[in-house]
Amino acid sequence: MKKDANYYINKSIFVTATNTDVGKTYACEKFLKYFAKAGLKVGYFKPCETGVIDKPLDGSKMFELTKELNKDFENVTLNDVVPYQFRLPAAPYVASKDTIIDIEFLKEKKKYLQSFCDVLIIEGAGGLMVPIKKDLFMIDLINIFDSFAFLITPSKLGCINDTLLSCEALKNKNIDFEFFINLFQDIDTFDEVSKPFLIDYFGELNFLQDL
Repeated sequence: MKKDANYYINKSIFVTATNTDVGKTYACEKFLKYFAKAGLKVGYFKPCETGVIDKPLDGSKMFELTKELNKDFENVTLNDVVPYQFRLPAAPYVASKDTIIDIEFLKEKKKYLQSFCDVLIIEGAGGLMVPIKKDLFMIDLINIFDSFAFLITPSKLGCINDTLLSCEALKNKNIDFEFFINLFQDIDTFDEVSKPFLIDYFGELNFLQDL
């Protein structure tokens, strides 16, 4: 991580990824523990979770962890933390069906949750260009929430393309970000197949496993 933990006090960090199933929830767990260990009160917010049957699995897991790390978060509810829960495992635009996703409502929830913590970890859904509305995408929430971004990228073959495209998208939106590689796919070949270019291009790499 390039900046000292104290830099993020009174800030929110939007955890996004190059695509779905790259490891955003695992990353949120790592970041929550990292900042808590640094002495900061942590908070968690997942504006939308899809594929919800009985309860939001990712949101519930991170909510329970957050309460363990920050007792002040016991004052909020799961519905505060995951305000939009949809059954269909699809982009929020599709999964919401007749429900209107109210961005002002989400901004108020974010403000409320931030009052209980020093740093708020916000978990997106899917990748940067996942639609929330017809003309509003996950990447747009980062600016709407006035957040710093942590981009999670995979280690599998193809990660060079995915990482560069996502970095360009964030730069085009003038979003301040860092990216972290999640070493969980093609880890036996990553050093030979992908790392040589990534290290030459970026100079240094962040790995989730090092936090």
